[in-house]
Amino acid sequence: MNNADPTIFFIDDEKHIRMANQQTLELAGFTVQSFNSAEKVLPLLSLEWPGVVVCDIKMPGMDGLTFLDRALQIDRDIPVILVTGHGDITMAVSAIRDGAYDFIEKPFAAEKLIETVRRALDKRALTLENRSLRRELEAQDVPGPRIIGRTPAMQRLRATIAQVANAAADILVMGETGTGKELVSRSLHEHSTRQDKNFVAVNCGAVPENLIESELFGHEPGAFTGANERRIGKFEYANGGTLFLDEIESMPLPVQVRLLRVLQERVVERLGSNKLIPLDMRVVAATKIDLKEACEAGTFRQDLLYRLNVVTLEIPPLRDRREDIPLLFHHFLLVANARYQMEAPLPASQQIRTLLTYNWPGNVRELRNLAERYTLLGESCGYDMEHLLYGTDEERNSNQVALPEQVDCFEKSVIEQVLISHKGNIKATMSALGVPRKTLYDKMKKYGLDKSNFK
Repeated sequence: MNNADPTIFFIDDEKHIRMANQQTLELAGFTVQSFNSAEKVLPLLSLEWPGVVVCDIKMPGMDGLTFLDRALQIDRDIPVILVTGHGDITMAVSAIRDGAYDFIEKPFAAEKLIETVRRALDKRALTLENRSLRRELEAQDVPGPRIIGRTPAMQRLRATIAQVANAAADILVMGETGTGKELVSRSLHEHSTRQDKNFVAVNCGAVPENLIESELFGHEPGAFTGANERRIGKFEYANGGTLFLDEIESMPLPVQVRLLRVLQERVVERLGSNKLIPLDMRVVAATKIDLKEACEAGTFRQDLLYRLNVVTLEIPPLRDRREDIPLLFHHFLLVANARYQMEAPLPASQQIRTLLTYNWPGNVRELRNLAERYTLLGESCGYDMEHLLYGTDEERNSNQVALPEQVDCFEKSVIEQVLISHKGNIKATMSALGVPRKTLYDKMKKYGLDKSNFK
């Protein structure tokens, strides 16, 4: 038996009971191994074991309650279902308070056993999946802002950030609204030798056109009406560090000319001054549009684009990296729990499926906001995930992914999660999914999954 497969351990000292219930569970599609004593099962349990234990309370040697205590010392979350006689009900209820998953009273119907085991297996699978997500979050817990994701696009993004973090080149970050352009820029700063200097962020679209030159370049007293004292501009303030120019496509053309000179000469001149101030800084510009199209339209300078476009980092929209959604949501949920000092329950499989079938027009920012709503208004207030996500039927119709894409997305996510839990072991993955080897390989090829990425 491969302990990596979801398995039911059935423990009872009476042979005919073991055989009957093993047959019942196997006919329902479960993998079952039966034992006549609890002592034999304890060495088979571990933090990674994906199964469920069904154990009789009254047995010679180690009884069910002693086994429960020993099993929960190995893993507090292993589901143990106790089988009780009529006189053991009070004892069984007490055991649930101590950590048992559930109890079944003799005599019990086959359907009762099957349903209880199925629920316990779902809970165990969710527990192990969330542990896997936590481990992955810890593995990506490097100093500075965290670029979370295991899809190839995000792995390449992290690798590129590491490669260019200390390079002197200015960088252009491209991505839709909400994909995390400032996070990427901060990551570049925090992983560079400039991390002890200032990171200065400017949203070019939020600064009034008549003030942006003063905001960026600074001014001397009397440079213009209302300039009563010297102002240090963002370029000068970021000297030695990083200047992040968000929505650079919104920068007025005259300011683009001055920006180009700063980037080329690495000097800045305050408004109303003739003094050139040397600069040692990196500029990271971000845009949500195609700047080549903006150049063709005459709203963005082509020479400035060429100057910024030495290194380009592209952030994929969330809908193009759906496999990262469970990991990201789990991370944002932990952050929200800490922020609001609340303990929102981890989402169940059906709730994760809801997240995977949404189109995410607001990208990662929208997912983070949903995690906060889920923490504040989730199950404790009676709101399910669909209500928190969609709100209205009209929004559901406009943002829900088409059925074929839903099916592909869910299938890919399931295969990936099983590959992760089995560390890329094909045989174990085939068994867990119940598919032939060729089918599994065909699906992996279809979705671009390589077993070596999960070891």
